[in-house]
Amino acid sequence: MPGGRQGQKNAGAPPGRLWASADHQELLRPFSGPVLGTLRRRLLGWYATHARPLPWRETCDPYRIWISEIMLQQTTVKAVMPYYARFLAAFPTVHALAAATESRVLQLWEGLGYYSRGRNLHRAAQVICAELQGDFPSELAALQKLPGIGRYTAGAIRSFAFDLPAPIVEANTLRLYARLLGYPGDPRSRAGQLLLWEFAERLAQSKTPGQINQALMELGAQVCTPVDPDCLACPLKSCCRAFAEGTQKEIPAPQIRPAVTPVVEATIALRQGECFLVQQRPVGARWAGLWDFVRFPVTSLSESDPLDVECRNRLFCEVHAELQNRHGLRTETLQVLQELRHSVTRYRIRLICLTAESPVGRAITPAAATAGAERHQWLTLQEIERLPMPVTGRKFARALHRQE
Repeated sequence: MPGGRQGQKNAGAPPGRLWASADHQELLRPFSGPVLGTLRRRLLGWYATHARPLPWRETCDPYRIWISEIMLQQTTVKAVMPYYARFLAAFPTVHALAAATESRVLQLWEGLGYYSRGRNLHRAAQVICAELQGDFPSELAALQKLPGIGRYTAGAIRSFAFDLPAPIVEANTLRLYARLLGYPGDPRSRAGQLLLWEFAERLAQSKTPGQINQALMELGAQVCTPVDPDCLACPLKSCCRAFAEGTQKEIPAPQIRPAVTPVVEATIALRQGECFLVQQRPVGARWAGLWDFVRFPVTSLSESDPLDVECRNRLFCEVHAELQNRHGLRTETLQVLQELRHSVTRYRIRLICLTAESPVGRAITPAAATAGAERHQWLTLQEIERLPMPVTGRKFARALHRQE
């Protein structure tokens, strides 16, 4: 930012805030016009030789680029590749995605996690088709009005699809920028974000902004890695302050991760004849819109308790009570089929999978069904196969198949 605007913005701010702003300008000062020009040339030269051949780099279609960017959020390239191909085979255009059911979208998203991404993709596609005649906007403000598109994703679509200048800051570039600038603070703080986005803005002012942004991300992914960055192979080492000062292993400052909470849950495959009870996760719940077997937290077991006779009896008593209270169902045939361990955000979950027989024809009480989920169904395992499910629900269903 120009000095005048920076001063006006911070008028009346605490001395610490003023010092931080001035300090950031000092970090940015070495990156003048000529230095940025040299940086871009070296970066593009390296990228021309080292860029990975990824399918979303072979297109300028904003739809395909958008799909890839949403999938790549908090997910590795290797994990995304098969999902990207399957998703585009099912929904080759934004119109096809908009016309699909949410259930079908979530089914194809199954296993990628963070399912709100899939729901937002579906909603944004409907907005694009209904309000924009199927055309993607190229302006950042218009892109960020779409569900699920934030500042980074808007910049990626604008620069990669339309080759228009747009700053980008994501995990790889955040690390790269912090080291180039030698920024010792927390790059995820408000002050750190202001600095890095301003630096990204300067870098993006290029004749080929799309290539510049792709190259910055690739350099961060391949060379400027979180652990043991390959500084000697970096084309930008001569203008990297962290490399000059030997602080590349300390920068960026480590992210403070929330404490992990252990949780024990039970899931029950409740059977009537050939059918099993499944319920749709309600809006606002974990895995909203997906289908799962009856599932709830239990308090009678800890994360490390063995499933001996005493612990099983405690568990079975709690499960009997929950089935009665939630669904008005009674069963005397509980059995443990398997245990699964998985993590969701800051929770480490021990999931105990049980089976039980329910009297044929016994209906779920309406009040309990409404409290437990938006919808419930009795379905065969073959019918369940066509529903979108969380990974653990799918593993449980396959275990039931094997048991059959």
